[in-house]
Amino acid sequence: MATTITFRSTVDDFRIIDNVRRDGENTSDVIRRALRALDREQWLQEFRADAARLADEDLSCEPDAW
Repeated sequence: MATTITFRSTVDDFRIIDNVRRDGENTSDVIRRALRALDREQWLQEFRADAARLADEDLSCEPDAW
């Protein structure tokens, strides 16, 4: 599903895009890369929260599943 998304960028947004642009990338490429990085950061936050929640779990006290 390809759609067009528009937003009103600020001068600061343009500065950030220009600073992180790689050779051969256009603005859309930069924004796609940023969205993937944001998605990965969200996954890492959830991973860290789960790890902290399960830090005291001791699987050696559990019966073997096999």
